[in-house]
Amino acid sequence: MMQNPNQQENMQRSQNMPPQQNEGAHSLLEAHESVGSLIGNLEQLLLYEEHIQDQALQTISQKHRAFLSQLYNTIVDTLKTGQDPKVPTQTYQMEQNNDVVYGMQPSAPKSPSQSVNEINDECVSSFMMSNLKALSSDFTLTALEATNPVLRRVVADSIPNIIEMAYELFLYQNKNQYYQVPQLQSQDMQNIINGFMPMQNNNLPH
Repeated sequence: MMQNPNQQENMQRSQNMPPQQNEGAHSLLEAHESVGSLIGNLEQLLLYEEHIQDQALQTISQKHRAFLSQLYNTIVDTLKTGQDPKVPTQTYQMEQNNDVVYGMQPSAPKSPSQSVNEINDECVSSFMMSNLKALSSDFTLTALEATNPVLRRVVADSIPNIIEMAYELFLYQNKNQYYQVPQLQSQDMQNIINGFMPMQNNNLPH
């Protein structure tokens, strides 16, 4: 399909644009959504901290807030310049071990809290987990649709860190029986695990 000269004049290649303008409209809106989600995460952590009673959860919350604050500055730097940020993407190191407690213990039926005074560590850790799940989804969409290669890399590299923070929270919840993990019977587990076998490589392209 032929383009007229006016149409050709309106088309620009990324190498001819300043780095900070190397953004498509949809990509920029997705980034805006992700940064807004990140701000919400940080602001809600501030609200939660006064309700936390367990020092272990307080430590996790403060670590998350510090890490996400630096991530916010890194992304804003990338958005404004379109180039490598002054502080690159960091790696989040969780403090929980990887031991999972399996099985179900009887617990009292739950219902929504009727007073702010009823907000406890189980509630707060659940709120924090929900926020991280939403943030990881927003970042994934942004990374998949980003047109600026630097922003795409910064956002994509941040997703494993958000997953690590959520895993740390899961382990905390599991240890405190806020998140119990039931298991299938042993035979059912093996039937599912053994329900797949490796592919033969004979017909794969070389």
